[in-house]
Amino acid sequence: MRLRIVAVLALLASLLTGCGYNTFQTGDEAIKSAWSEVLNQYQRRADLVPNLVNTVQGYASHEKDVLTQVTQARAQVGSIQATPELINDPQAFSRFQQAQAGLTSALSRLLVVAENYPNLKADAAFRDLQAQLEGTENRITVARNRYIKAVEAYNVSVRTFPNNLTAKMFGYDVKPNFSVENEKAISVAPKVDFGAKP
Repeated sequence: MRLRIVAVLALLASLLTGCGYNTFQTGDEAIKSAWSEVLNQYQRRADLVPNLVNTVQGYASHEKDVLTQVTQARAQVGSIQATPELINDPQAFSRFQQAQAGLTSALSRLLVVAENYPNLKADAAFRDLQAQLEGTENRITVARNRYIKAVEAYNVSVRTFPNNLTAKMFGYDVKPNFSVENEKAISVAPKVDFGAKP
């Protein structure tokens, strides 16, 4: 009788080692870590925006619309609570993505406006801020890629057998990932015509 109990306990222990529970914990922590780095880089970008706007404002004060759009986009980003729980809520994650895309778009417009002001482009503070912003955008890309990979590994573990049984039992769901807002628009290559006259 005692031998049967030991055999049953040994069988249960061996089944639990392959259930995936520890994999979910490891994957969840990897996602949280990668997400923290994404937020860190987005915060770095948001911190650069006021200095960039002030520098451009000194040279291009009549570009109020663009400066206002950048300021509003930064405020929109700041209004979203970027908590670790955000990555578990697809709707909140989508709102966060849209706000960040709005800031990216507004910053692009600001840099295009800056091209029209040679004195601004020559200003050392502006060039430094522009270089920092470009570096930050690269860091955001790297951080997002790491997050995407961490989510991919986690989601695969949640969806594959026999881990999916454990995932259902403990309530582990797939995590949302970054997506492209308009896939159809980016699937068409842009037209470049060097022969066109201004």
